Amino acid sequence: MIAKAEGKFLRVSPTKVSQVMDLIRNKDAKEAVSILFHLNKRPKEYLIKILKSAIANAKVKGFNVEQLYISKIICNVGPSWKRFKAAAFGRAQPILKRTAHIKIELDLKE
Repeated sequence: MIAKAEGKFLRVSPTKVSQVMDLIRNKDAKEAVSILFHLNKRPKEYLIKILKSAIANAKVKGFNVEQLYISKIICNVGPSWKRFKAAAFGRAQPILKRTAHIKIELDLKE
């Protein structure tokens, strides 16, 4: 692991994030940013921000961006916001607004 970055308590479902994560797993850092940039899914905004942060962390340590690839990318379940929606006959239906913790680690290509 050369550099890492993580985002916590992000207001997006972990299942939706994992679909987008599969597209960039084990790709070059520059290639992953371009793939995410042209994607039409909401989690891409969070992933681009975290990936650019990890790249910046590697630059500060003195590594070349062209040699970096995504060695590890994980999305864990965060706490859910509990809300209620009005239902028939004065009842309430629960709504779970899910959150995610995303962690990206970069490493050098061999």
